[in-house]
Amino acid sequence: MSQKIGVVGAGTMGNGIAQTFASKGFEVVLQDVTDSALVKGMAQIQASLQRLAKKELIQEANIAGILAHIRPTTVQADLAGCDVVIEAATENPAIKEQIFRGLDAVVRPDCVLASNTSSISLTRIASWVSKPERVVGMHFMNPVPVMQLVEIIRALQTGDEAYQAVFRLSEALGKTPVTVKDSAGFVSNRVLMPMINEAAFTLHEGLASAEDIDTVMKLGMNHPIGPLALADLIGLDTCLSIMDILHAEFRDSKYRACPLLAQLVQAGHLGRKSGKGFYRYD
Repeated sequence: MSQKIGVVGAGTMGNGIAQTFASKGFEVVLQDVTDSALVKGMAQIQASLQRLAKKELIQEANIAGILAHIRPTTVQADLAGCDVVIEAATENPAIKEQIFRGLDAVVRPDCVLASNTSSISLTRIASWVSKPERVVGMHFMNPVPVMQLVEIIRALQTGDEAYQAVFRLSEALGKTPVTVKDSAGFVSNRVLMPMINEAAFTLHEGLASAEDIDTVMKLGMNHPIGPLALADLIGLDTCLSIMDILHAEFRDSKYRACPLLAQLVQAGHLGRKSGKGFYRYD
């Protein structure tokens, strides 16, 4: 592939996006603010590739070549030559605004600026750059290398060129792109997060144990993973942030975050990434 892809943020979503593009032959610039974040992100990519190799989904001999397609950097200006830059930073509007204003100053005028935001308005994000028509949502699912869906979100300002670019990129990755309008939570998290939040309420109110709540949803609703285990995989801080955004945007009490969810986040029990959430991961 001739296109160069930039990814901002080497966390769970960012390193998954970088891995996915590199696995398809794209040259990737992976940017984060610290060397330690990049080292951790690259280690997670290598571990992910090794897991895929053990499952015989890729050849182990190809791992080194895939990793060679990813260039880690702490310098935002190194994204200047990219055709598409995908922001995958923390779900925090202030952080994203800083990133997009910085990108606007360093990338080419024709560079598409995509966001992997899971709930923040793309119309708002587009307002932070000088050419808002090049901003579009490209919401991957976790874990990125194996999940099929990409939500493509059109901001009010998104132009056809930017939209078509990320739609085609999604298909080039072997993903299934689904186009949705710009609204808090889009489709995926508008439906998923209230379900996770309600599962947290049922635990908070003592209706059943976490294990039993998840078993009900797996065996009764044919879900591959229970909502509380899924919340731990996503990150409880991310779940709480999305619920808070839904509550603020819609001003509807049905989006009020469960107190237990907020309490776990305050305690630093964020799920798998911290070793403890609704479950323990020792």
